[in-house]
Amino acid sequence: MDNDINILWKEIVQDFSTASALWQLLVIGSILAVSGLLNWHLRKQIQAGRVNVVYKMLLGGIQRLFFPFVGFLLLVIARYSLQHWMHVGLIRLAARMLLAMIIIRSVVYVLRYVFSPSAWLHSFERVIGWTVWVIVALHIGGFLDPVLQVLEDVQFSVGKQKLDLLLLIQGGLTIIITMLVALWLSRMLELRLMASEKIDSNWRVIMVKLVRMVAIVIALLMSLAAVGIDVTMLSVFGGALGVGLGFGLQKIASNYVSGFIILMDKSLHMGDIVTIRGFYGMVGELRSRYIVLRKLDGTEFIIPNETIITDVVINHTSAAHKAKVPVSVQISYASDLDLAIKLLHEVGRTHERTLRDDNAVEVIIKSFGQYGIDLQLAVGVLNPEEGTAKLQSEVYYEIWQRFKANNIQIPYPQQDVRIISGQSALNAAAE
Repeated sequence: MDNDINILWKEIVQDFSTASALWQLLVIGSILAVSGLLNWHLRKQIQAGRVNVVYKMLLGGIQRLFFPFVGFLLLVIARYSLQHWMHVGLIRLAARMLLAMIIIRSVVYVLRYVFSPSAWLHSFERVIGWTVWVIVALHIGGFLDPVLQVLEDVQFSVGKQKLDLLLLIQGGLTIIITMLVALWLSRMLELRLMASEKIDSNWRVIMVKLVRMVAIVIALLMSLAAVGIDVTMLSVFGGALGVGLGFGLQKIASNYVSGFIILMDKSLHMGDIVTIRGFYGMVGELRSRYIVLRKLDGTEFIIPNETIITDVVINHTSAAHKAKVPVSVQISYASDLDLAIKLLHEVGRTHERTLRDDNAVEVIIKSFGQYGIDLQLAVGVLNPEEGTAKLQSEVYYEIWQRFKANNIQIPYPQQDVRIISGQSALNAAAE
């Protein structure tokens, strides 16, 4: 057993036979109560909105660590302040337990911040919690050093290099922690960039992707160097990746390059309403390899970026996010055409989403149909990506009410059927 752990347990056993244990329990309880009250006050401040919005997310993470961190800090101060007059074994033990809580909550916070909530993340959080508590239990029980020695004794060779199981575990943990920290920092930069209104939306997406890529590469190189792996070994991997791109991954590479071209030439923006290969919808996300085309009913299409580069794309949204919504209607030939056109103009201008421009509403005569005159009302609106089905329904309903009030008839198909008697048909056939 570790000498420090042995001394700690001897102190705890001795303290329970004296008043020192009661004083230590009183100090621990007071410190936990003070930490809890301060944590409650901070949470109330965040919920009341008295904190700057820019730092609200960061304070949310601090609030999770506030209670164990303040408690740990106060316990350390109490330990060094009281150790000259009494044993502080229980205080040292409580400080180590709070330190384990800090580690668990820090890792869980980073995971929840970097990755979206999912079942595997919830299970991984449990694995982290149990792993940290088991290590703490082994350390407190004095079994951690023997376990580490057993892991170090398990050795094997990879080429000319000798490795042991402890080194592999340490290397894996180093890589994971470094990558998580890099992803966490890149995520904070991404949120700041995406919240900036002074930068074009496409350039924001480009900068976000570059920040994440650079962060991952730097974290990978730093973790490999920390573990002791020669970074020049990556040249072999780079050559293999180049061969793979040449043979089987050219489509993936093409989609990634096409994604950056689309973002840089500003041919598409998030929120544009487009038609690609017959798929109509709003551009919901611009990813490195594909775009997400979202229909108004919630259906999503995943379209590779290469398709957008090589195929014809119909963009129904202007740069100012304006669009004309067509509403087709037919009137009978007996109706007053001038009055119908006037009523359509009035209906289009009175809708709440109609732009207040002179050319926002147009009415044209499309054709003279079989049953009536075909008219089309075009209503100019802002932000068509918010949906146009409700607008068309409301406009149609108002047209119906106005036409009924002004005796404008909407025709329906009619057919004249002539019945010829049998004798008349025979006479017609004989002639």
